[in-house]
Amino acid sequence: MEGDTFSGMDGKVVQNFQKSFVQVQNILDQNRLLINEINQNHESKIPDNLSRNVGLIRELNNNIRRVVDLYSDLSTSFSKSMDASSEGDSSGAFKSDGKAGAFKRHRPGS
Repeated sequence: MEGDTFSGMDGKVVQNFQKSFVQVQNILDQNRLLINEINQNHESKIPDNLSRNVGLIRELNNNIRRVVDLYSDLSTSFSKSMDASSEGDSSGAFKSDGKAGAFKRHRPGS
């Protein structure tokens, strides 16, 4: 199944994608636990627990930044791999301009 999703892509690129997705999933799982603990502390209204939430929320924010960075890196890697795979393609199909989600049409002679 995974082979179908990434067919035609370099094995190392696929490995990097999979590694990044695993990292993202691990961070999201950790965030779920942090959010549960933050909610429990908030509901308890115990001053020490509420103070602890400050650190937990900072950790949550840092984790979210890490996820954004990982997705940004994935987007860049994907764009580069698509550029590399389309360099040999002279069909005039779409060619990535290196920006996530943005493509420009490649016109022969330009």
